[in-house]
Amino acid sequence: MPRLKPANKFRSLQEICESNYRKLLRLIPHLPRLSQRAVAQLGNKPTLHLELKDRGRYTMTLELSYCLRHGSQPVFEPALKFRVYLDARMVEALGDCERAIQPTPAGPEALERKWLLNYFLAKWLDHCLYHGYRFAAVDDPAYADV
Repeated sequence: MPRLKPANKFRSLQEICESNYRKLLRLIPHLPRLSQRAVAQLGNKPTLHLELKDRGRYTMTLELSYCLRHGSQPVFEPALKFRVYLDARMVEALGDCERAIQPTPAGPEALERKWLLNYFLAKWLDHCLYHGYRFAAVDDPAYADV
């Protein structure tokens, strides 16, 4: 499978992170007020789960996953962890929680891995938005027990 090769990967990464923030706001309009967990359901499509892992003054760490059924067991995959920088209006993908953690590469390999993770998040957010997924407002009674 051929790899995408942007001319300036660092600049491209910054643009992807900024774009991912805008996409995330469309998916989660109430993002700054997000509670611990939320679920977006869309007909017979897999449910989209969102979990707040950490909150700081200017950042939030979230995990986004589909809940798929494998027999009678739920499988949460992909499970992508990312950090939201509320002040800089950027989203940075941190890793795929379901895969074995690989040692963090150094040099150009680190930028390549970071770029690929954020590109994957961009495409996944595009997919979710295209299919109409949205997380309802925090005070929506549908999420009282989530």
